[in-house]
Amino acid sequence: MSEDKARGLMRSAWTKRRESFDASTGERQSALAEARAELTAAVGLLREDGSRVSYAQAVHLLANVELDLGREDRAMALWNEAIDVLRGTDDILQLAHKVRHLGDLHFRTGRLDEAEAQYEEALAIYREHDGPGSLDFANAVARVAALQEKLGDKGRALSLWRETRDLYAAVDLPAGVEDAEAHIRRLAGTGGS
Repeated sequence: MSEDKARGLMRSAWTKRRESFDASTGERQSALAEARAELTAAVGLLREDGSRVSYAQAVHLLANVELDLGREDRAMALWNEAIDVLRGTDDILQLAHKVRHLGDLHFRTGRLDEAEAQYEEALAIYREHDGPGSLDFANAVARVAALQEKLGDKGRALSLWRETRDLYAAVDLPAGVEDAEAHIRRLAGTGGS
């Protein structure tokens, strides 16, 4: 019963978070505070009486909200916790997803070596267990491509952006295809690829 209640709180909180994207500053902060409270309650319920995967998911959602609130250190601690929990489960794709998110935080805060380690781990998991046809896999390749571009490895970045373009095309995400093509054009120094 606790798990059902926690899932309801998680759904409600995630809806509030999504709605906060288009809200005014005051409304955004209020919605995020409500989402944070609901997710904190869900984490508490699942810590005591829930599956480890559900608990890790609640922690992951809370990390996103903490990041939205500008609490990068708290978000990092939460993602590390979720990852530690998931390493003890068979849900390898959830692990990859959380590892990629931790990589995103490292990338965002300029810790590129840490980002690279996280992205490469997530990508290796996706290549082995998920593969083409998955949006999560496409997103992971895109993150590694962006990092390699930032690190100045033009050749690897170009190859990864081409792969990203094809993966986004396979999952019918035109915006992703357009973004990848823009990176390809810039890296190739041409008007096309």
